[in-house]
Amino acid sequence: MGVFQKVVIYFYVIGVVRSVQQIPWLSCQFTDEHVSNNSEGHIETQLIPREAMVQFGLKGDAPVNPHAITFLITVSKLDLQRSIEGVEVEELECEVRRYSTEGIHVRWPALGAEGYNRWYTCILRHRKDKFSVTAFLRHPSDQPPPGQQDYRSWPPIADREVLTTTVAMLLKTETPSVKVRLRSQPKLHCQFSIDHRGPNVTVEWHWQSRGERRMLFRYNSRSGEIHGSGVGKKALAGGDASYTLPFTKMSSEGSYICSLTVNPLFANMELNLHVEEPPRVSLNVGPTLVLEEGKEQKVVCTAENYYPLDVEILWHEQNPAASGQRVGAPLPQELKNILFSSHKHNQDQTYSLSAFFYLKASLTLSGKQFSCSVSHPSLRMPIKKSFILQVEEPSSLMFNLAVGLVLISLSGVLIILLLYLNSARRPSKIVRNHTESQW
Repeated sequence: MGVFQKVVIYFYVIGVVRSVQQIPWLSCQFTDEHVSNNSEGHIETQLIPREAMVQFGLKGDAPVNPHAITFLITVSKLDLQRSIEGVEVEELECEVRRYSTEGIHVRWPALGAEGYNRWYTCILRHRKDKFSVTAFLRHPSDQPPPGQQDYRSWPPIADREVLTTTVAMLLKTETPSVKVRLRSQPKLHCQFSIDHRGPNVTVEWHWQSRGERRMLFRYNSRSGEIHGSGVGKKALAGGDASYTLPFTKMSSEGSYICSLTVNPLFANMELNLHVEEPPRVSLNVGPTLVLEEGKEQKVVCTAENYYPLDVEILWHEQNPAASGQRVGAPLPQELKNILFSSHKHNQDQTYSLSAFFYLKASLTLSGKQFSCSVSHPSLRMPIKKSFILQVEEPSSLMFNLAVGLVLISLSGVLIILLLYLNSARRPSKIVRNHTESQW
């Protein structure tokens, strides 16, 4: 085997090993609750942040941090670790909360879940909005729930307690925040997993914005009924509840909520959709603008049909030869005498704006490049449009008069010559006629 092949195999093996590496534990915040009645008789909930660890392993494993509350997640049909593969610990936010079933006791039909259960939610979010996962952790208990208002009498958890749990249900989205263009058909990702077969699942999608809320889709696995569209029934059978929007409009902006109900558990994911339409940028002059010295020209840069409203238009002046230099080139000089039109609100709810200035031609500006730069949240880089100014010297009045006199004189001489030639023809014609008559 050659050296090259050995190197290729080595890097392949290293890549495979890295790909299967999983996060063994996470430092989390456990948000505990204390519920009581205030002086006016209303229920108040005090949130108490406590140090906790989410640790993956086997029942009986020693806690990684013996000074914190440990939620030990043991092996089940659902693998929470796989949901966060390829991510560094520093990129994750982790929070654990108690979950109230509001007194509802339903036997959870998974293996080893014959008794009662205490429920917790473990929420893992990517700091850069690449995904969000909600896992329901089932902690077996021999104590029945206290009743409908079980949140009033949560069982206490000691500071160094280890709670052995399994993942009973997962809900994940890989599109917690989506930016789309107008007239596109984005797909909002929502995927769920349950640790047993044949559960009675209800999947719903809602849209809400500025106090308005409406249902987009609803599916119940037991009845098979579907209301609305956007989610495939076959995909639902495999745990894919992703929703495809129709052609987006400005009114499509808002929060889209994917919810999952498997009694007694209810989970939802909020996905935020933002419409971003990049501007179309144009100048009212060509690549080269020729002006006579002293003349003035209104130069307009227009950004059209963009959304949202946040846009910045700048004008710069620069020597075009310097723009190609990488080192030591002078920076473009920003023009200060810029005027702006008012924002135009178009029929499709997009905006347009113009930035202009009055350019007075001088020989010192000849050859300079003027650039308009438009920045917008929808653009990775600003859009630039440029032109080069060419300034011509004004023509002299005396020079124009002299040229005019020369042309007039030449025209007069030409007329005189034509008259002279015409008069010279006439005597020769008379003599020829007289000779012909004698013959």
